[in-house]
Amino acid sequence: MCKNTIYTVNILPHNHKKCNKSIVYSVKIISVKKSVFVFAAVIAVLGVIIGLTCGSAVSTASSVSEKVIVIDAGHGGVDAGVLGVKTKEKESDINLAIAKQLKGYFTDAGFTVVMTRKTNAGLYGSASQGFKMRDMKKRKEIITTSKADMVISIHQNFCPIPSRRGGTVFFDKNSESGKLLAADIQSSLNAMDECASENEALAGDYYMLKCTESPSVIVECGFLSNVEDEALLISPEYQKKIAYAIFKGAVGYYS
Repeated sequence: MCKNTIYTVNILPHNHKKCNKSIVYSVKIISVKKSVFVFAAVIAVLGVIIGLTCGSAVSTASSVSEKVIVIDAGHGGVDAGVLGVKTKEKESDINLAIAKQLKGYFTDAGFTVVMTRKTNAGLYGSASQGFKMRDMKKRKEIITTSKADMVISIHQNFCPIPSRRGGTVFFDKNSESGKLLAADIQSSLNAMDECASENEALAGDYYMLKCTESPSVIVECGFLSNVEDEALLISPEYQKKIAYAIFKGAVGYYS
């Protein structure tokens, strides 16, 4: 055997290349002394490690790409939702802006994303009697047809008490998976620097939470009845930031 042979192998995870959706890590051999056989053995071991890493990465990428995330921007069209207490900004417009940012994060991460509403229009057809229920049923149809693995519905809150602030996530009381997803997203919202009130995820009896057996939540991003929350929620920078917080919490559910 090769006594007193000293060699060191550093795997540098921050210096990598993508290879067929796999990650091949750079390997730096700092020093190898005396034995060609030791060098060959190191290379062989590294080949196994890299092969396993690549296989794991491919498997992970595959499982992610198979997940269908439905993002639902609440309201739309003649149904503006609530209005900002100071700016009178429509909830429906803010919902769509945040939903689009959220879609970008999920898409970039490799998920398949379906949006129930892509424009400022509603999903009800004509604005005749019963338009609200037609709108809701259309959303359910999209969720069912897409075979959603997760549903995130984006909304803004309003309260007669103007001091109420912060994001609140709702889940169906009969859905354990929905409760877990809501808790993950709520924790992510509470961790934001702008968080002025650490709220708890709450059970809610809402139509959108019953459209699928997969985990489904309604994210009330903040209170448009509060001037501080309103100023944040109409800001494109904050819309992007809160979308990322929702995304991070949702991905945490799968980890």
